[in-house]
Amino acid sequence: MLVKQELINKIKDYFDLNIYETKVWLALLTKGIASAGEIADVSGVPRSRTYDVLEGLDKKGFAIVKIGKPVKYIGVKPRIILEKLKNDVKKNAEDKINDLSNIRTTDEYTQLEGLYKSGVDPIKREDISASLKGKTNISSYLREILQEAKKEVIICANADDINLKLSIFKQTFKILNQNNIKIKIALSGSDELIKKISKDLDIKIKKIDVDTKFFIVDRKELLFYLSKTSDKEDMAIWLNSEFFTQAFTALFEQATKGK
Repeated sequence: MLVKQELINKIKDYFDLNIYETKVWLALLTKGIASAGEIADVSGVPRSRTYDVLEGLDKKGFAIVKIGKPVKYIGVKPRIILEKLKNDVKKNAEDKINDLSNIRTTDEYTQLEGLYKSGVDPIKREDISASLKGKTNISSYLREILQEAKKEVIICANADDINLKLSIFKQTFKILNQNNIKIKIALSGSDELIKKISKDLDIKIKKIDVDTKFFIVDRKELLFYLSKTSDKEDMAIWLNSEFFTQAFTALFEQATKGK
């Protein structure tokens, strides 16, 4: 089988197969319909292993057993395999989300909450500052502190960044509006994009020239980004400090003054 090793390695990784499975599947696609012996000759996989590999590919949906004798196998089209894998990933993700959601209804989760809230040394927010790494971690923490706002939320960011997470902000702003939280937002970036975001979020946005990214909650909590370049891991600092929040609030008000 004249297939480059580079292709075999990539197909192996793409479809989560081992080397023998990849070679046998590619041989099947080349032959269309073939017996185990023919596949062994084409793929270079030892005949003693080919039968087991074909059986495994059949279970995974990469091959189909043709009815009749001698037993032959049919390679399943890559397009069908790709759609199957996509559906499998989606279903597994949905199942995992449901499992995680159901954890909150268990006695064990109630005990976990109890340990956190009433442990020997319970954590107080006012005693904490923390560094956060990674887009997902920062976004999750940001959503939490925004949704727990009691009076006011101040947002200063780049329009491109907000636009990338627009669905998240729509959900969060909906909750804030329901709780009558005052929202102040200022963005740097193109006028056209800022107008689009303003329309999508149904909120007045002021344009600024300061290229920074921070979020202030009730003028007590502050989350600001340290790095914003795409080739570096996102990093942010969360502080529960009125001193720093007042300083950043002053920066926000100065940048939006008269706009």
